[in-house]
Amino acid sequence: MEYLYLLRPVRPGWIDGLTPEEETILEAHFQYLAGKLQEGVLLLAGPCLDRAFGVVLLRAGSLSEAEAIMCQDPAVAGGVMTAEIHPFRISLQRFLPEEPC
Repeated sequence: MEYLYLLRPVRPGWIDGLTPEEETILEAHFQYLAGKLQEGVLLLAGPCLDRAFGVVLLRAGSLSEAEAIMCQDPAVAGGVMTAEIHPFRISLQRFLPEEPC
């Protein structure tokens, strides 16, 4: 089943004034999600361009498994972002062609 978790920054304007610790946590967050992509768990992830929130869409066997993935996300575990999870159903999907290297 698919699950979507929303990530919201804990403080306004955070991206324009990251502390060194926050930069480290966000890099770990990116690497964590890249690992989940390689494992076949992550379906998509990314931030809104207005910086209001980010979205992570993943596939897990249960809500508790999806919650564990979310809670282990370094951005959540490190206190840089809050998260909320929702069961999600992909009803329509378009596959984009691969771009040449």
